[in-house]
Amino acid sequence: MGFVEEARENHVKKKVEEALRSKMKQKALKECDYYTCKYAECASGRTLSVVWQCRQQAKQLNACLHQFTNDAVLEEMKKDYMLQQGGEGSARI
Repeated sequence: MGFVEEARENHVKKKVEEALRSKMKQKALKECDYYTCKYAECASGRTLSVVWQCRQQAKQLNACLHQFTNDAVLEEMKKDYMLQQGGEGSARI
């Protein structure tokens, strides 16, 4: 399948894409809750020093979040949405 055909296959409306992105971010935050808590613990009570004191926790959190919020994940969610739309006619997110 060529690039144009693949782009057409995964094309969704802007509002749908925004909703899918929001859903993707929510799932990422849920999956990375452990790292979010560790970063929040480290950052608690700090101001500027959070940048260098919590660098390791921030890197771990970003690595975790990136696993769940990248273009490949979004494209997979678009494919699933398109399949639901084709199968159900009026699927909702």
